[in-house]
Amino acid sequence: MSSRTKFYLNKREKKWLGVCAGLADFTGVDVLWWRVGAVLMTLFAAGPLIPIAYLVIGWMADDKPTEFYGESVVDQKFWQKVRIAPSRSIRDVHASFRDIDRRLAHVERHYTSQNTRLADEIDSLR
Repeated sequence: MSSRTKFYLNKREKKWLGVCAGLADFTGVDVLWWRVGAVLMTLFAAGPLIPIAYLVIGWMADDKPTEFYGESVVDQKFWQKVRIAPSRSIRDVHASFRDIDRRLAHVERHYTSQNTRLADEIDSLR
């Protein structure tokens, strides 16, 4: 498993141990919903199981490396998509590269064509 696709505790946005903030980073779901869900599950469904699981995760999981804190929002969203559906992420990246390749081929075809107006514009820039 890549270090970018691994679950980490988020100590910078933590309220207690950083488990809910880490889950929010990992899944892309807002941390508020993780916290509300943990409280509601503790009160109405699982009883003491959720706090015990929270403590175990907080004890066993690694802290998020400091180099991951400087990531842009776009990078964070990309890695969340990779964690959730790796094959779809690869397909999306492949489609993006195909689109870029198609557009570059169009530019190259236009540039190398016998377009005299374009040639004149390029010569005027020199």
